[in-house]
Formats: sequence, C-alpha cells, structure tokens
Amino acid sequence: MAEEVENSAATSGRDSEQSNYNKSLGNAVQYLSFALGNEEYGVDILRVQEIRSWEPVSRIPNVPSYEKGVVNLRGAIVPIIDLRERFNFSRVEYTPLTVVVVLQAGNGNKTRIMGVVVDSVSDVINVDKTEIQNAPDFGTKVSNEFINGLVSVNERMVMLLDVDKLLKLEELGSDEN
Repeated sequence: MAEEVENSAATSGRDSEQSNYNKSLGNAVQYLSFALGNEEYGVDILRVQEIRSWEPVSRIPNVPSYEKGVVNLRGAIVPIIDLRERFNFSRVEYTPLTVVVVLQAGNGNKTRIMGVVVDSVSDVINVDKTEIQNAPDFGTKVSNEFINGLVSVNERMVMLLDVDKLLKLEELGSDEN
C-alpha cells in the first residue's frame, strides 16, 4: 500500500512537470535568426523553405538596387532581395558566410516564394510568445511595419520580422519603378 502511494506521488509529480512543459511548449515559437551587420533579426522558422549559399543571380532590368535578380529553384523562378540594401544599410561585399534564406510568404490566397540575402545565419531560437515585446514607435518618419516584435535572447536583442508584410512592402517598392 505504501508503495502504491509512493508511485502515485511520483506519477503525480511527473504529470505536473509534463503539464508545465506542455504549457511552455504551447507558448513557444521558433525563429531562424540571422545577422545584418551588427543587428540580429529573426523569421518564423515555419516560413523558411531552405537556406542556400550565395550564388550569382539573373539580373532583371529596371528594378530597385536591393532586388538582386532571380534564381531557378527546382523549376520555380524565385526573386532575390538583399535585406541589407532593402533596410538602407551600407552595402558590403558578399563573403562565404553570406547566404540566401528562401522564405514562403502568404499574400491573400497565394503563397509566394522569395529569397533574402543576409550576412550570416545565426541559429534557431526558441521564443516564449509572452516574452515578445512590441516594436517601439519612432514616429511617422521611421517605418517599423515589417517588425512583429523584439525579443531578448541570451542578452542580445533580436528583431522579429513579419515575412508577409516584408513581401508586401517589397511589392510596393517595385511598383514605384
């Protein structure tokens, strides 16, 4: 009988731990983090189709400079944009660490694939949704429309990007030219 009580208490403790673990998983999301200069950004890991090393692209005439061109990705034509240039950061030469993160973005009923050039990929980070803070409001001169929020991970600030809004902005930018 005493053994049954011990087993019951041990089982109850494990159930409680499992319940807490499941609750924390319910709030957890994963982001692929990457660097642009000294800043770190993240995109929802579920939007990442693949990560490729930089390779030359087919240039498209009369597009903004941040639109690098297109690549053929297993039969699909994928536009490539340089996030560093898109965010008006200084241009740098591509290095062996430079990669293209191929993302899936939803636009209404359509899904669109696009590649973004980043300086380097950092890692996959686990984020508790409750720890995501809103992007600060800098006024009308600074747009933070494509930032979902900010999160502190291991004492570093990571800006979480909204892939859908980033693609929408990219389309608006290309309509202007």
